[in-house]
Amino acid sequence: MDGSRTAAAVRGFPRLLARTRRFALGVPRHFGVSPDGERVLFVRTGGGTDPMSLLWLWETGGAGPDGEERLLADPRRLAGGGAVPAAERARRERARERSEGAVGYAADRELRVAVFALGGALWAVRTDGGAPFPVTAAGPVTDPRPSPDGGLIAYVTGGALHIVGLDGHGDRPLAVPEEPEVTYGLSDHVSAESIGRSRGHWWAPDGSALLLARTDPRAVGIRYLTDPSDPSRRPRALRYPAAGTANAEVTLHLVTVDGRRTEVDWDRAAFEYVVDARWDVHGPMVTVQSRDQRTVRTLAVDAATGATRLLDERRDPAWVQLVPGTPARTDSGVSVGVVERDDTRGLRIGAALSPPGLQVHEVAGVTGERVLFTASEEPTERHLWSYDPETGFVRLSREPGTHHGAAGGRTTVLASLTSDGGSVTVLRDGAPVGRIASYAKEPGLPVAPRRLRLGERALRAALYLPSWYEPGARKLPVLLDPYAGAGVQLAVPARGWWACVSQWFAEHGFAVLVTDGRGTPGRGPAWEKAIRGDRFGPVLQDQFDALDAAARHCPDLDLGRVAMRGWSFGGALAAAAVLHHPDVVHAAVAGAAPTDRRLYDTHWEERFLGHPDEEPENYARNSLLGHAHKLRRPLLLIHGLADDNVAPAHMLRFSAELLAAGRPHSVLPLPSAGHLPTDEAVTEHLLGFQLDFLRKALAH
Repeated sequence: MDGSRTAAAVRGFPRLLARTRRFALGVPRHFGVSPDGERVLFVRTGGGTDPMSLLWLWETGGAGPDGEERLLADPRRLAGGGAVPAAERARRERARERSEGAVGYAADRELRVAVFALGGALWAVRTDGGAPFPVTAAGPVTDPRPSPDGGLIAYVTGGALHIVGLDGHGDRPLAVPEEPEVTYGLSDHVSAESIGRSRGHWWAPDGSALLLARTDPRAVGIRYLTDPSDPSRRPRALRYPAAGTANAEVTLHLVTVDGRRTEVDWDRAAFEYVVDARWDVHGPMVTVQSRDQRTVRTLAVDAATGATRLLDERRDPAWVQLVPGTPARTDSGVSVGVVERDDTRGLRIGAALSPPGLQVHEVAGVTGERVLFTASEEPTERHLWSYDPETGFVRLSREPGTHHGAAGGRTTVLASLTSDGGSVTVLRDGAPVGRIASYAKEPGLPVAPRRLRLGERALRAALYLPSWYEPGARKLPVLLDPYAGAGVQLAVPARGWWACVSQWFAEHGFAVLVTDGRGTPGRGPAWEKAIRGDRFGPVLQDQFDALDAAARHCPDLDLGRVAMRGWSFGGALAAAAVLHHPDVVHAAVAGAAPTDRRLYDTHWEERFLGHPDEEPENYARNSLLGHAHKLRRPLLLIHGLADDNVAPAHMLRFSAELLAAGRPHSVLPLPSAGHLPTDEAVTEHLLGFQLDFLRKALAH
């Protein structure tokens, strides 16, 4: 790429990042594959800057040799509906949904009928042809799901679970809340935000009954969120279970389509978290976790009585890591579960064990006797794997990057993010037979970091240098740009939006270093759990070790001008760096930073720090509050004032403590913004604001 084109791309990048919503628009996602492998459902917006999600079908047997796509539903052509219900808005916030319209769908077993909600209205479409049609519902709809045969639709409205015929007849409630705040069929805040369970109801395979969650949040403390930029708007009450306080009470119930209800029985006092539930051909199955997260049990449920029996139990002295999609069962009843050995998190399928050294991240699906999952051999790469009794364990993806997918019959959808960007390939028996197009915009930046292994711990890192950089010509200030927290890897061979942002800062004269240290996934249980009780110490040590090693690799890094920026946990880490290590880090940008660990939610915070009543020293050591007097370096705090995940109180309390200690700092409040700002104007100018701050802070 020539210099003038690069310069233009750099100038236009912040606006492009905003208009594409971090390059998420136009990307195919939410894949579903029919059991015969002939149909693939997915969601994709109409273009790289079009925020409206549409429902699409890819199918074989079309005019082209590789199959063809067909648009099933365009929300802009569908009438009716209104405001998105509060429950659906909350679900989208938990999922960090960045688009509008048909952002999700659910389908019957054969993928012949798909249903979705638009502005609270219920819609359905047949995949074999015909226009989408409205289905009359009792009220604004959240999370509609058809029965396996497609004849009925279950949905939630007003906290009640209803079913209605696909033809719009026979609507009736199956479970109605006894109190105003009780809900049936929905997930609670902690389950959706920190556990990963976004659903609250599951159909029986024969469509005769449902397993559903009842959530009673009345014991949970209330927070009030308001928008100071609009004083006429009433505050919004939010039940938020802060660390050490009460969780919502979640119970499970079996409800037949004619209204007979049975409660599922387990020791809820000992196991208050419902982390997973499903209903396969062998019956209902639930996974529950103790409050201290050191024990997880999977229970088989008797569909007639609600009685449970133990199928599997996992224990760990730190915490049991939840692996999405597990435990599971194949059609013949073979168990699929996690086994940890020799610092490896592997997969056990009956008597078969995944290859040694393989770190399993997720089971993407079980179809018949076939198991589809993602796993790492090299920590920076995440590949799609398949297992069946005939072929054993087979890796389906080849190119370095991060891969995931879905399967049905002989067909697998392979979604890949590599150094060249994103792509979606349809495989049959492991061989490519077609592609699903991406409409995502190209960033235009020359993203080509140096992939490094640094220090004695072989820390995986990516070093972004200016495209115009000439070794020895000048010293470069350093920007540490990690997340470095649980569940996220950034130093991967993939051109994600985060890599583009790091390169953008590099083009403005920084050497940008991104390091995944202890606490991040991909390197086994001991690596992830090294942060138990201390979320800053090992993580910052890894950042600094990587910095020193990178400076030996590239002597032009100026260790006298080092800054750190981050968001959420990364923001807290950046602030902790300038508080506790001003000799190493000389300026920081902290976005949406949790400054008081007692203010964050139960499941997430207690996993790493224990219960605050039992281990209060962990909360004192890992909070920024109480340490404001140590600030000696420039610090910028950024926070969305409508953030219901990391409340604005985190920023405000820390800023007040800094002021009381006489420590100058900068604050950038974002009116009406949640945990991840979506307003285009805000997103466009946020990068420039940070860049100006960092340049001034490091100037000398």
